[in-house]
Amino acid sequence: MGFRRSSNEGLASSGLSSVGAARPSARERILFYSVSDEYGELSNFAPYPIRLDGVQWPTTEHFFQAQKFSDADVREQIRRAPNPGEAARIGRSRKLRLRPNWDSAKVGVMRRAVRAKFEQHPDLAALLLATGDAEIVEHTERDAFWGDGGDGRGENVLGRILMEVRSMLKGSAH
Repeated sequence: MGFRRSSNEGLASSGLSSVGAARPSARERILFYSVSDEYGELSNFAPYPIRLDGVQWPTTEHFFQAQKFSDADVREQIRRAPNPGEAARIGRSRKLRLRPNWDSAKVGVMRRAVRAKFEQHPDLAALLLATGDAEIVEHTERDAFWGDGGDGRGENVLGRILMEVRSMLKGSAH
């Protein structure tokens, strides 16, 4: 489960325009999941801190998981988790009470975290821009909402957010 490029036949186009001839073609796909693989920097577990609302978060995963909760103590516990896996474990615990509007807020929270990551780390912005118009897919059997479900039938919401941020970065580069 890492970086792979493949034909994009049968999948909807992202609708983004190409910038630069040396970049991947619009028909290519970038599949990512593990931080240790090529393009692992796209993962929310990648060790790139973000600063939002005056608070430093070790990773976008820490921020995202913490925002599930109204309880400030739980959010701080997640922020201080030693790694993103532990932050995710705490955030996925159903022993803790989720904030009432989590289902309607989660995509906006993810979009905000991912945007901050790429705006605050120019090297990552360059990496994302270098993907050209390739479709970006979080390839995992573990998640059919944020990822592709492992078989391409998932919603790939994280991949779509990454492509939105890439498009926004392209617009600000002009």
